[in-house]
Amino acid sequence: MSTLGRRAKSAVSAVAERYPSPTRALADPLPDSGLRPIMGDYGVPLIGHAIPAMSDSLGFARRRFDKYGPVHWIGIAGRRVVMVTGPEATEEVLADRDKVYSAQRGYTFFIGPFFQGGILLRDFEEHRYHRRILQQAFTRPRLVGYLDITTPAIARGMRDWTPNHDFPLYPAVKHLLLGLSSEVFMGADLGSEAAALERAFIDAVRGGQALVRTNLPGGLWARGLRGRAVLEDYCRRELPAKRAGNGEDLFSVLCRTASEEGHTFTDQDIVDHLIFVLLGAHDTSTIAVSMMGYQLGLHPEWQDRLRAESQALGKDSLDYADLDRLPTLDLVFREILRMYSPVGQQIRETVRDTAIGGRFVPAHTLVMIGSYSAMRQAHWWNEPDVFDPERFTAERHEDKTHRYTWAPFGGGAHKCIGLYFGGMTVKAIMHRMLLHYRWTVPADYAPPMGWATGPVPLDGLPIRLERLDASVPV
Repeated sequence: MSTLGRRAKSAVSAVAERYPSPTRALADPLPDSGLRPIMGDYGVPLIGHAIPAMSDSLGFARRRFDKYGPVHWIGIAGRRVVMVTGPEATEEVLADRDKVYSAQRGYTFFIGPFFQGGILLRDFEEHRYHRRILQQAFTRPRLVGYLDITTPAIARGMRDWTPNHDFPLYPAVKHLLLGLSSEVFMGADLGSEAAALERAFIDAVRGGQALVRTNLPGGLWARGLRGRAVLEDYCRRELPAKRAGNGEDLFSVLCRTASEEGHTFTDQDIVDHLIFVLLGAHDTSTIAVSMMGYQLGLHPEWQDRLRAESQALGKDSLDYADLDRLPTLDLVFREILRMYSPVGQQIRETVRDTAIGGRFVPAHTLVMIGSYSAMRQAHWWNEPDVFDPERFTAERHEDKTHRYTWAPFGGGAHKCIGLYFGGMTVKAIMHRMLLHYRWTVPADYAPPMGWATGPVPLDGLPIRLERLDASVPV
């Protein structure tokens, strides 16, 4: 066996030692319990099904659903993971009425070293304590303030867009949102540090995708750890000034926000939550804007409808109240979240024996809820691969068949705290893009998709971009 192979095997063994195995096998329910076993298979030795699950996530999920149904298990990086698809089983896990499912323990296995202390990596009473403080940073008045910062930042970011026949939309949106993050979240022009911080953030996100989950030089895991260290060092250097100031950026707000009971964050809390919010807002919004651009390039009739709606507002930038005056844009936004769920999975670990859909799940079992694949299943959606925003109209309301049929923001106690901020940001970017640009993609073009927090285009998503009126500055 090669040196790398021995290190990989050692890393998997270390995972097995660090995370306890289920007290009983998944296929071994308690006698006379009336529970059925969960069926599945591990896959390739050591890494399990990790590669097809990431490289062909939708196809892989559909094949497993057809073979095993909505609840089954697979192997991933030394662990057996129960895969959950569909609204009924999703509700059992996310509603968590018996306090059986730990988000902290579930996410720690995948991204804990890189986003430790974030709101999603806290449980039960601790999570409730932190959420009561954090939600004060996402009230309507705060969102209005963030939009005031966002608006000029979007205009400045789009001035760098040079129309051409192969404009790389995904990296352009990613760069734009990094600029927004520096102003809305950090309250600063990152200047010469921008590239290093962007690299650090990307490495931290990708660290959780490492198959060899140990600090091997040059590996994804090692780069992720280094990325987290760079982000934390920056936040700690800036924190004293933020504590002393009265800025309206999220960093400053976190320094002085308090729950109704008067509880506030420690310095470490602020650093942890800020880094995690960067993850939650940056990658997810990048996916949403990019894939909306792709579908509107394929469907110019919808692009024209949205453009007419934005033009009817008579203003270049959105105020917060304008969000309710763009109903067609909201339909398209909801359809994009269904087709390309930016948070493609929610992860939990059982703290004691339980059951999902009448199937036995022992303690210490990882459970992964497949939001992305569930919202692309014909079992719950009509023609799920077809871009059809009108499925969300009051006349059709395909999303209302069950409260968890459409669940891009999760649910239960850990439902995304920044969902309104994310929607506001995506719509503000798209509104300006519609007013200043027209774009198309070839009718037969489908981007190759990979995986980050959700599905991402691997080719940069090239579009044919043209300015509507070259004489009017963006």
